[in-house]
Amino acid sequence: MAHSHYYPVHPVNPQRRSLNQVVALLRDGGLIAYPTDSGYAFGCRLGNKDALERIRRIRDLDEKHHFTLVMSEFAQVGQYVQMENWVFRTIKAAVPGRYTFILRATRDVPKVMLHPKKHTVGVRVPDHVTSLALLDALGEPIVSSTLILPDAEQPMDDGWQVQETLGQELDAVLDSGDCGTEPTTVVDFSSGEAEITRMGAGDPTPFQ
Repeated sequence: MAHSHYYPVHPVNPQRRSLNQVVALLRDGGLIAYPTDSGYAFGCRLGNKDALERIRRIRDLDEKHHFTLVMSEFAQVGQYVQMENWVFRTIKAAVPGRYTFILRATRDVPKVMLHPKKHTVGVRVPDHVTSLALLDALGEPIVSSTLILPDAEQPMDDGWQVQETLGQELDAVLDSGDCGTEPTTVVDFSSGEAEITRMGAGDPTPFQ
């Protein structure tokens, strides 16, 4: 298997050409690693079943794992998940930021991404220049999963290390040199109230 393409970009003005090349790989069915405000994440396009299987294999995940739809603006969230008004307001006040929100999915979300029993999915709007620029270049959400290897506590946060460790498994690594080190705080709204299921980088106070 070929080694992945490695794209170092500027943290403040990521080069459009590199972003477009990563987007082309995503559109072609590729699996990438990209930096976020909460460590590195795996990313692929919506509906890319093969890439989701690759993520499950690398991370050793079962089918109950929540994949996350990462998007560049809150306005896109409503297309993919169902929200009551209070949930809408609560999330709107907290994004962009280091949170993942678990919500019931709409029919626009492919079944392969959903929790098999609850039909829920994660959504997130990162506060990170490179991930937002990549999302804007793609023009649609990226299906993501934190890049935590099976025996690790924290996500990987060094792009070159990701390339060295997982280069055989990925199609591209995007590296802007800046990256959060702590996973997101996960807030699950699927029961009708806010339940923090993972304490992470985002301040939990608004949801307690």
